[in-house]
Amino acid sequence: MASAGWAAAPDATVSGVVRDTQGVAQMGALVQILSANAVLVGTAYTDLGGHYRVENLIPGNYQVKATAALFSPAVRAHLRLPSGARAVVDLTLSTMFQSSAWLPAERRRADEPSDDWRWTLRSAANRPILRMVEDGEMVVVSSSATEASKPVQHATAAVTSGDGGFGLGGVHHKLSFDTAFEDGSDVVIRGDLGSDLSLPGRAPSADFDAGYERKIGFAGAARTVINIQTHPEMQSTGGTAGMQSIRLASAERTKIGDLIDLEYGSSLSAIQVSGVGVATQPFLRVLVHPLPGWSAGYRMATARELQSYEALDSLQGETPVASMTGGKLAIERGTHQEFTVARTDGRGMVQVAIYHDAIQHEGIAGTGLLAPDDLQRPGVQGLLIDTTTNSFRLLSSAYDAGGVRLTISEPLTQGLEAAFTVSTGSALSTRDSGASTLQQASEGLRVEKGESATIALKGRIANTGTKVRAAYRWQPRSMVTAVDAYAPFSDQAFLSFYLAQPLRCHGVLPAGLSAVVDVTNLLEQGYQPLLSKDGKTVFLAQSPRVIQAGLSYTF
Repeated sequence: MASAGWAAAPDATVSGVVRDTQGVAQMGALVQILSANAVLVGTAYTDLGGHYRVENLIPGNYQVKATAALFSPAVRAHLRLPSGARAVVDLTLSTMFQSSAWLPAERRRADEPSDDWRWTLRSAANRPILRMVEDGEMVVVSSSATEASKPVQHATAAVTSGDGGFGLGGVHHKLSFDTAFEDGSDVVIRGDLGSDLSLPGRAPSADFDAGYERKIGFAGAARTVINIQTHPEMQSTGGTAGMQSIRLASAERTKIGDLIDLEYGSSLSAIQVSGVGVATQPFLRVLVHPLPGWSAGYRMATARELQSYEALDSLQGETPVASMTGGKLAIERGTHQEFTVARTDGRGMVQVAIYHDAIQHEGIAGTGLLAPDDLQRPGVQGLLIDTTTNSFRLLSSAYDAGGVRLTISEPLTQGLEAAFTVSTGSALSTRDSGASTLQQASEGLRVEKGESATIALKGRIANTGTKVRAAYRWQPRSMVTAVDAYAPFSDQAFLSFYLAQPLRCHGVLPAGLSAVVDVTNLLEQGYQPLLSKDGKTVFLAQSPRVIQAGLSYTF
């Protein structure tokens, strides 16, 4: 189906000239065309006049990169190629000394999420040197372009509600503000106030984030994010009400020539429940490109929400699961290590990974009204209750898991990609544990080997503006934690999806208004019934059902 769909669309072409900062054409420079997710789709070498040409490109978003000995790479990012487009991309190479004296030329602007940009740039002599043609037939760009000095700003306001989830109950009012500066830096501030209208007088939950990104040498960047959360609706082991947390996370990424991509960072968290504790969670990611179309990598992570530099895009983290045990803070934590080998064919990707997880504590999800006695020890360990949604989390004991993961991804249409993943490994299970109560389940969960399989769809549907992220992730229903817990979509068991649909009504509704729907485990699969201390039924689940919907307005 995918190949038939692409056959009807005329291929696009990218060509241009590679020069140095003195205007001298560079012969033998390597020009690479990379997809939006950094997959290599085409290569060419410049001729005696510095010219290159890459044909047979499917419509989509690309970046063009030129490299040569003794020069820093030149990159033109976010190049949008319509069907049949003939793009002329001239690139300017600079030496290492020259590149350290000026800032990155062309960066992603915060106000162009769809890459539908049209602009004209001028030289120092005020002569037009670059123009985006309106009809989309010809695109002319240059790597030596600089943006206007005026900062770019945009803001988004949203209101959502639903049956919530852990830490997400009630009505949520969200506001975010993003400023992109001409020097390549970016500042983002976000806030989220959530209140349960059925419980007047209770203070709202609050989640505030602030992030800063700057460019650094060797085509790199650095990000710092601070997240502050207060949850008065939480109750922890011992009956203590309320939870507060503050997390400081930082990450950097850089390139060592064209061979190695390096990402590293860490988060520092201070959490108060029945006591106060501090925890650090580092990560490291190395990707090597030994041959065109091939890559090999190593990844180490100690937190599922912080495994890469791009993980800080979302800023807002999950509600932490923590409890004090013997005067020490216990939180969700493990050490994940994996080695990967990937092959790209210009459109899709095939990746094989071998991984090992040493889980110290993993949050096990549950739903149902618990009795006050369930919060008292001995019995259930590391219990944290959300009294707004009647959901809870309890911390597991330590266990090891390891296995193999195979991932295949393929673009379906312009902006829409499908992926399939299958993993082997182990997870905690209620099978054969003999547990009938929550206390017995907490003490008797067993490690079970198994497999998981995920089919996912993500991207933007052409001509509609609809953003979609959908997945069906299967694994044995008796398991209450995820097989391959650090894999993509591991937090979304069974049928889950996210949709953002722009609302248009012939000019009646304001531009920028969208409807948002976020659903996890729609069919409520994988629920394991148990009894609380007062005899009421509660459930453990890989991921309980969560439905949230609302309106978002970007201005």
